[in-house]
Amino acid sequence: MSVADESLRLSGLFEAELLVELMLRYWEHPFAADEEFRRNILEQAVECLKAAVSGEKLFDELPSHDVNLVAAVWYAEWNSLTSDPSGGTEQKQARQDWADNVRSALPSCFCNPDLLE
Repeated sequence: MSVADESLRLSGLFEAELLVELMLRYWEHPFAADEEFRRNILEQAVECLKAAVSGEKLFDELPSHDVNLVAAVWYAEWNSLTSDPSGGTEQKQARQDWADNVRSALPSCFCNPDLLE
């Protein structure tokens, strides 16, 4: 079973909700306290994982079958941020900072796992 399959399988567990909440709070996402936002980003991450399982390429440097839950949450927010023109500049910058911080703090979640061996 691939990483994407396993991540999708685990996405319905409480632990996935906890991971999303911790990611948002620790790296200070501006919507971290918004329960509906947290629920929506997890749902979007699940859709990303489904796309990855079906073979859709979401990242240049990460094979579809290796997309994990952290990368899917990041991708869901990045995709939302780049496709949604609403919101103020300060809010957008805070969301971009969150995405940048997650990606730089957890680089192993965004690269081919074969490179880590």
